[in-house]
Amino acid sequence: MKVIFMGTPDFSVGTLAALVEAGHEVVLAVTQPDKPKGRGKEMQYTPVKEYALEKGIPVYQPERVRRPECIEELKKYQADVCVVIAFGQILPKEILEMTPCGCINVHASLLPKYRGAAPIQWAIINGESVSGVTTMQMDEGLDTGDMLEKVEVPLGEKITGGELHDLLAEAGAKLCVQTLEKLEKGELKPEKQGETPTAYARMLDKKLGNIDWTRPAIEIERLIRGLNPWPSAYTTWNEKTMKIWAADVVDAQETAEPGTITEVTKQTFSVQTGDGVLQIKELQIPGKKKMSSDAFLRGYQVKTGEKLGC
Repeated sequence: MKVIFMGTPDFSVGTLAALVEAGHEVVLAVTQPDKPKGRGKEMQYTPVKEYALEKGIPVYQPERVRRPECIEELKKYQADVCVVIAFGQILPKEILEMTPCGCINVHASLLPKYRGAAPIQWAIINGESVSGVTTMQMDEGLDTGDMLEKVEVPLGEKITGGELHDLLAEAGAKLCVQTLEKLEKGELKPEKQGETPTAYARMLDKKLGNIDWTRPAIEIERLIRGLNPWPSAYTTWNEKTMKIWAADVVDAQETAEPGTITEVTKQTFSVQTGDGVLQIKELQIPGKKKMSSDAFLRGYQVKTGEKLGC
């Protein structure tokens, strides 16, 4: 099939590669404009642009995909279908209906659960035992189109947002190829979504990572994993920002105020929460690399009774 591919971050690249490898003719890659990055503010290509250029695929980077000149540009390619995955802009009706097969989206959740910008992380934060990927026929709503195909991915007890991202990117690439195969054969059976049982998976920001020690230990531990590697969960210690990268919920009964360090050993230290105790396993302080708690405790003094988050 002649495909216009629309995507931007790393999550999109695997699907683009899978479409190329499956023999589809990707006639255009549409991605977000380059952005300055780093101290030098050098313009950086999006991951999709990098891959497309490597494969000789034409690249188009509109500031606003809704503009009439953008829509006219896309029409020139006379594609059979648009495949959209983490593109980063809302598509107008003119693009949704531009190709004979419309626009097919690869979404990183088991719809109708977790519509929105950050379904991967919210599935972990909310304690789901299974996630997955859905392909859908896009409509004008936010992730509300008819479902086409699904694949489930079970979540391990200690899975992080970064690990689930990679698993779902791989699963989504395979599912997209499968969906287009069935589309060509006329074997797809679209299914209406119905109401979502979960809150909208809103975009992540750094404030979300600020640990509220009055929450239960089990919730904080899920937050830590869900926000690893970005934006990361954090607290304050000795007026420094301390990122918490890994922690365990321990079976201990303490009566200290939430945020209080209740125990310090050579290997780790424990913090009272609103319900239960959290044992810190991996952390990072400004100017230092990520380190295990035992490495941290060899270089810094932490005392029982100190409070985090103050």
